[in-house]
Amino acid sequence: MPFPLRLLVAWAVDAAALAVAAWIFSGISVGGSAGTLILAALVYGILATFVKPVLKLLTFPLMLLTLGVAWFFVAMFILWLTDAIVGGFRIGGFWTLVGGTIVVWLVGAAADRWLFPKERTFKRMIRASSRFGGA
Repeated sequence: MPFPLRLLVAWAVDAAALAVAAWIFSGISVGGSAGTLILAALVYGILATFVKPVLKLLTFPLMLLTLGVAWFFVAMFILWLTDAIVGGFRIGGFWTLVGGTIVVWLVGAAADRWLFPKERTFKRMIRASSRFGGA
């Protein structure tokens, strides 16, 4: 898939994930406007692309100590930062932020798996080594 199209698809997935989170949790509001939702998805996508990797690198030792839980807090911070930057996008309360982060992650992971399927390495190795299977 060409890079510009992949960016547009990722932006649409982020918008859908934020919309689903707002639909599930009454504490998440997009201001009743599709423009606010699209802007929030754009800001979230930019933060997830540029800020999140830096934060993951900085929190790597903490991730090892917490067995990965620290990176959930990085994801929560990115969603909270989106709330702080976009005027009409609001997340009310810590537990709503936790739930919203989980929903955004689930929608993004499902869309990524469905839109950009990757063949598992193990299956590829077995098929390649099978005398009846692969190429």
